[in-house]
Order: sequence, then C-alpha cells, then structure tokens
Amino acid sequence: MTDRAVNDLHPFWMPFTANRAFKARPRLLATARDMHYFTPDGQAVLDGTSGLWCVNAGHGRAPITEAIQKQAAVLDYAPPFQLGHPLAFELASRLAMQMPGDLNHVFFANSGSESVDTALKIALAYQQARGFEGRTRLIGRQKGYHGVGFGGISVGGLENNRKGFLTLPGVDHLPHTLDLEQAAFSRGQPAWGAHLADDLERLIEQHGAETIAAVIVEPMSGSAGVIVPPVGYLERLRQITSQHGILLIFDEVITAFGRLGGLTAAEVLGVTPDLLTCAKGLTNGAVPMGAVAVSSQVYDTVVRHAARDGIEFFHGYTYSGHPLACAAALASLDVYEAEGLFERATGLAPYWEDAVHGLADLPNVIDIRNLGLVAAVELASRPEAPGARAMEVFHRAFDDGLLIRVTGDVIALSPPLIISKDQIDQLVDQLRQAILATA
Repeated sequence: MTDRAVNDLHPFWMPFTANRAFKARPRLLATARDMHYFTPDGQAVLDGTSGLWCVNAGHGRAPITEAIQKQAAVLDYAPPFQLGHPLAFELASRLAMQMPGDLNHVFFANSGSESVDTALKIALAYQQARGFEGRTRLIGRQKGYHGVGFGGISVGGLENNRKGFLTLPGVDHLPHTLDLEQAAFSRGQPAWGAHLADDLERLIEQHGAETIAAVIVEPMSGSAGVIVPPVGYLERLRQITSQHGILLIFDEVITAFGRLGGLTAAEVLGVTPDLLTCAKGLTNGAVPMGAVAVSSQVYDTVVRHAARDGIEFFHGYTYSGHPLACAAALASLDVYEAEGLFERATGLAPYWEDAVHGLADLPNVIDIRNLGLVAAVELASRPEAPGARAMEVFHRAFDDGLLIRVTGDVIALSPPLIISKDQIDQLVDQLRQAILATA
C-alpha cells in the first residue's frame, strides 16, 4: 500500500509537455464520445484535433470497443517470434489489398516512431541484400517529424527534437517547402515549390548515389505545422529516387486512414513510395499500433537474400501484431468503410477549406493552409516570446470548450472525419473568438 494520493500529478513525467506549468494549472480529460471530450467536471470540449491526429472515426465507437473486449477474452497476447495468430495475418492481408501500388507486405510495430525506425532498417537491409553495402546514407527533410526514436530524430528536421541527443551518422536533409513570401494563404497544394525537390540531385552529386539508401518525407508534414506539398513536388522526388536506385519512404503516420480523403496520401496525391509508415488512425487511437507497408520488390529482395530457413530480418517487437491491436484495427477499418468516412472527408473538404480561410482577416494571422480535413492557422510570433501567442490561444480555446493543437505559433486542426458542417462552423467560430481575445 502507498499513502500517496491517487490524484497526485507529480509522478507522471508527461511527454512533450511543460510539466511545471501543466501541474500548476492542469487541464484534464475524463471521458470522450463521438466529437467531444469531457472534463472531470462535465464540460464538453469539441475535439478539433482527433485526439492527436488519430481518432479519425470519433471517440468511443462501439464496434471498436466491442472488438477489443471480445479479443481480450479470447486471446490476450501471442508471441510474434516464430509463432503467429490469425488476426495478424488477416489485418496484414486486408491492408495489403487496400494499399496503393505493390505495397503488398506489412510489418507491424507499436507506434509511428517504431514504424519509422523499422522502415529505415528495412531500407538498409534492402540495399545490403542487393549487394550495395555502401548505401547507408539516409536523407530526410528540414522541418520533418518522424517520431522520437534515434533513427527518427536523425532523419527528422525539428531541431528541438534533436538537440541534446546523439543522432545517426551519414544523414542529410532536403530543404522544407514552406515559404510564406511565395505561397501564403494557399488553398490546397501551393503552386510554388516543386523545384525544391531538385535539391535531391545536389545531395546525390555531393555524396554519390551509391552511398544513399533512402529518402524519407511526410507527404504532408503535420507536426511541423501542416506543410502542404507543392504541386509536382512528390512526383519529382519519386522520379529522382527511382532514377538513382534510392528507396522512397512516405511517413504517413498522420496522413493515412482518411485524413486527406483516402486510405493514404499516396493514393490521394497519386505518388506511390517503396515503403509507407502508418499508425494513429490504424486503430482509431484505441490501442497503440504502427505498421510499415513494403513493396513486393523490397520484401522479396530481403527475404530471398537470406539463408534458407533462416531469419531474414533481425528486427521486431514483443508486441508486433498484438491481438488487441489487430482487433481494434480491423474494427476501425470496418467503421471507416461502413460509414464511408474517407469519402465523407473528401466531400467536406471544400466546406472546411472555406471555413478555415474565413479566419484570414483576423489580427496576427499571417498564413492559413489546408489539405483534406487538415488546416493550419499561423500566427505572428511575439519577438520576445515565440510560441507564446499560440499557446495562449490553446489555453483559452480549451477553457471555452475547444481542443486545438499548437506547435510554435501554428494552430493545427484535424477533426474526426465524422464532424458535421454545423460543428465545423462551431469550431471555426470558437477559434475566431480565442484568437481575437489574444493580443
């Protein structure tokens, strides 16, 4: 027994949180249903962020909850090394059938961060299996976010995530594509910026194609503040990587499962990578799970290179393909399909775009950008306190019943795909009031 109070806030070291500030004035979520969270005192909070980019079908969905409960009673855990269970194979098959191109194989992880590190390892294993042991260099992008593993922070381009930690050698970065002078207040994909993909040619010339294993980018960068790909940019990356035998990895931890109106951004934007990472919406956020979809060429090359009957890829997790996660994922896919939520996102996108761009006239708003059911409202930073203005908006909005997400002085919005037009109007109006009240 312990004499510590059950509501003591101090033992929990909260992630990506100003712990001292939070614990001085905590904001807690107690329950959730459909489009809303509810605080311990019962206040409804409209969810403008799908939790953390993950609850795409809304909260407390009965089919998902029931699938998890049923599975827990039947098979709570099964080891994934040298053994299997039916749901993992069923889920992998279903995902493989729906993924674009020849992304016909799936490796399961437990988060977006693990999915990214898995994809990077697969890329290195593929190049080694081809006989290109010198292809070890990895190329990321400035402002990219690829989770918090050592591989992810190395290829990532958010400096606060890298400072103070060791990073992998042999990593370089493409320039990001956000330029407010050229493309502020763009609706959808900006017309300017496709030429920035050509910087990959410079890196190839600098390092030699024979040293580069893979390029990893988010089709749309979420955590950096909703950076939308310019028209033609991803197509150009695909062309260059294919030309030089370099793998292209799409990090779709945020964009997969309906966020842009399709199963994947690759499908919506018409560019198919060699590997594709996902997580978040895969289980509607109900159980932690990540995955890497892998092309047949990559899978076959790695597997056939290994000794017969030997382990082909020395990597995996205790909870890869966890039975409860598989049950949650299959039920989530059922909900997405039965309710046509991807198509719903596509249908709502024009209304959403008009609504969020209606905030362009507000003081301190310096950019608005959107794609699918995602948007960002960027605020001018206070010279003496970057990020403070958006954080004040975050706190004010929450206290008034709206959950948003902020990174720096960018307000990011990504509501569940079940949102109605009336709720879009409510979200935008509440955000308007919070911005107006923040000097």
